Amino acid sequence: MHYSEKILTLTTNNQIVSYIDEGLVNASTIIFIHGFPLNKEMWNKQVGEFKDNYRVIAYDIRGHGKSDSGEEDFSIELFVKDLISLMDVLKIDKTILCGFSMGGYIALNAIENYPERFNALLLCDTNCAADLPQAKDKRMDTIESIKEKGVELYAQESLKRLFAPISFSKQIEEISIVRAMIIGTSKESLFKTLYAIAQRAESCTKLHEIKVPVLILVGKDDEITPGDVALAMHKKIKNSTIHFIDRAGHLSNMENPIQFNFQLNNFLKTLK
Repeated sequence: MHYSEKILTLTTNNQIVSYIDEGLVNASTIIFIHGFPLNKEMWNKQVGEFKDNYRVIAYDIRGHGKSDSGEEDFSIELFVKDLISLMDVLKIDKTILCGFSMGGYIALNAIENYPERFNALLLCDTNCAADLPQAKDKRMDTIESIKEKGVELYAQESLKRLFAPISFSKQIEEISIVRAMIIGTSKESLFKTLYAIAQRAESCTKLHEIKVPVLILVGKDDEITPGDVALAMHKKIKNSTIHFIDRAGHLSNMENPIQFNFQLNNFLKTLK
């Protein structure tokens, strides 16, 4: 299912943003933030599930999907400013925020700096820690590898890490969708985003300050952000719930959308 895309210009920096805006205008809003190097289409099965009872927004982070890159160097802080500007333009005072992987980094930074703008948080297959030196070096190696070998090979290598083995052998359509998202991201945006992720600050020491309800979801076979990482966050966030998604790796919302949506729906019901 494809949803009609909309375009807006952020007033703060004239950034062009592509987004999906579905559902009930006067209902509670959920904003979905995708991961790297994907785009808003990764949330299609969540948009379809929740648009009948909520206002559901999924947008392309700058440099991804159909959103402009802009001239600035990327950073998690810049991505957060874009999110807040998007909310301002759409006149959304408060929202439920759902961040996957890099989207989780953005969500955690956003709730730290703009706590009054959010009434609940979903952290999906993500991490509160900063990159260790070894991880930073690996991201720089990835940049060099893409320069040398191209995006196609990078996409193929990424798919094996993003999906659980059982998904990789069976979910041909989802794999094709994700491959297209990766290949559709420009090299410049890949490089700028890898730098941004490598330079991100940790948010683990601020988790205890989160006051809103938090749902943590993680694929049981996630090798990128394993279950123990999710459990560590859960222990630090007072008002949090955690669930493990069966038959799913890093892309838990795409690999097992039925179970993912079930847990998210149960969480949303507790907010009413």
